[in-house]
Amino acid sequence: MEANFRPAAAADVAALLPMIRALCEHDGTAFDEAAVGRALAQVIADESLGRVWVIEWGDAPAGYVVLTFGFSLEFGGRDAFVDELYVRAEFRGRGLGRRAIELAERACRERGVGALHLEVERANTPAQELYRRAGFRDHDRYLLTKRLDG
Repeated sequence: MEANFRPAAAADVAALLPMIRALCEHDGTAFDEAAVGRALAQVIADESLGRVWVIEWGDAPAGYVVLTFGFSLEFGGRDAFVDELYVRAEFRGRGLGRRAIELAERACRERGVGALHLEVERANTPAQELYRRAGFRDHDRYLLTKRLDG
């Protein structure tokens, strides 16, 4: 059986939310279904913000990858983040994560993106190994975040 990576559509939001919840639970991060659903629908609808792909194995949803676009002086202009990459446990070990990263890289190159970033939990060593094998490097920096509520 072969995996399929297809662009997400608005109709996919409801099916993606349980996987996003599972990723948040795995990482120990907060999950606000309404807020995440709105943001997901927004990035799916507006390609200037990024891309979302559904990963399928046969007819089964196996995961998803979200790529978002930004801009950085340090990296010479347009940059991007693999904002989220999730493969359901029963589909791991089949190269889907590697292929998702390759897909994100191709999409970036096609759009003139100069740097691709991602975040990974410090305790998630299997994911860190995947990303290092794909060429990602730790800059020995901290990502600091301040939420700007309304």
